[in-house]
Amino acid sequence: MNTTSHSVLSAFRIVAACAIGFAMSIPFVVSAEVTSPVLAINEDAATAKITVQALRGNVSVLMGSGGNIGVLSEPEGKLLVDAGIAVSKPRIKAALDGISNAPLKFLINTHWHWDHSDGNEWVHAEGATIVAHENVIKRLMDRTRVIEWGYTFPPVPPGALPTVTYAKQKTIKFGDETVMLSYNGAGHSDGDTTVYFKKADVLQLGDIFWNGYYPFIDYGAGGSIDGTIRLTNIALKQGTADTIIVPGHGPVGDRAQLTEYRDMLVTIRKNVSTLKQGKSLAEIVALKPTEKFDAKFGKYVIDPAFFILLVYTGV
Repeated sequence: MNTTSHSVLSAFRIVAACAIGFAMSIPFVVSAEVTSPVLAINEDAATAKITVQALRGNVSVLMGSGGNIGVLSEPEGKLLVDAGIAVSKPRIKAALDGISNAPLKFLINTHWHWDHSDGNEWVHAEGATIVAHENVIKRLMDRTRVIEWGYTFPPVPPGALPTVTYAKQKTIKFGDETVMLSYNGAGHSDGDTTVYFKKADVLQLGDIFWNGYYPFIDYGAGGSIDGTIRLTNIALKQGTADTIIVPGHGPVGDRAQLTEYRDMLVTIRKNVSTLKQGKSLAEIVALKPTEKFDAKFGKYVIDPAFFILLVYTGV
């Protein structure tokens, strides 16, 4: 399970408070210096412990550097799903070497966010071909401001760019495994890829699914609450009753947990949409339309008020 330090949570929530205050058009005072959570998360990732969890067959997951990293290890090499944060490189490499000494051959980006793609350059330098949806390369090539994080991402170096892109579906045969990539339209962003390891029956969803947490929704990159719900429903139809489901953040899950997450999204969307008919964002936050779910989902970087803002933006 990913851990997040108090300093990271504080930085994220200070920036979120600024965003919410701006959206409400109300005066507010921030007593601490506003530091982007991106910088705080990078600082934590420099020393974060990387844990390895074997899943099924030859598929494992690494946790501790930004988003969860899927690993398929075959005799001819390794295929990664996401690359974590670059400053975690020594510990990620050590974890990968602990799985096997096979070389890196493929890296799939589930989407463009830095906590999933910041390691692209070094993984590519190790010999991996980077694969992503065609919208991901557009995002990585541009200077991108994420207002909610208080941070502007510069274009990535050429060596960090995907060299293979796809539009709707792509299949990679790797060892005895069939790796199926799917793009079903914009959801949490406009480049979300789901990755299904058919033989192992493991489905990796990137940030479509935050297991036990409220998710971030990247409206600036084409995401929406409705798109996130739609992609979650599609994911629930993939695989089998026994599919292991790897979220972008949080512990490895299953179909029951993904269903609970979907139901949370649907209920909060309905609550906020109903209240938006005649009430301001400030009034809606005060009425706590997420209260039923806060104890479980509201303890990570996206707190209840911030998630209400994200849903409010899209309904």
